[in-house]
Amino acid sequence: MIAAVSVVGCLCLVDLLLTFGVIRRLREHTTMLTAQERLAEPPLGVSAGELPAGFSAVTTDGEPVSGPAGLRMVAFLASWCSICPERVPSLVEYLGSHRVARDGVLAVVVDGDSEAPPYLAQLADVARVCVEPSDGEVGKAFKVAGFPAFFLLDADGAVMASGYDPAGLPVPASA
Repeated sequence: MIAAVSVVGCLCLVDLLLTFGVIRRLREHTTMLTAQERLAEPPLGVSAGELPAGFSAVTTDGEPVSGPAGLRMVAFLASWCSICPERVPSLVEYLGSHRVARDGVLAVVVDGDSEAPPYLAQLADVARVCVEPSDGEVGKAFKVAGFPAFFLLDADGAVMASGYDPAGLPVPASA
């Protein structure tokens, strides 16, 4: 009887050690898969350090805008995008907390229908707004691949950082 209990105890100990080894290996695999997912994220558009192509547009106020020089941030939103309305308050808060001047911000609303999105007036308070089609000049200059897209620019107009949420962007170098 003592021998049987000792054998069962040893088997349980070996099983416990193997279980700890499997758990450790699963954690390593989780770390590797997470790193691969980050690498596999689709590009947002123009990469950090790159200078977007020149463009010209007209705002909803009739003001001409050319760039990217002189801009601190360019935001791309789409009228059909379900997440875009949720990002507008975050954009307004980001611009206010970092004191980014309205003249340094261009909000591009890609319009897929005739109805203007409800957040257009909210954007007009913090940015110059232009509405363009999906193949518009500003979107092509930034090579926008998805919506919403936010590009933080340096003094020369090169992209410093980009993201799908302005809250995740770094503090502007000088606003």
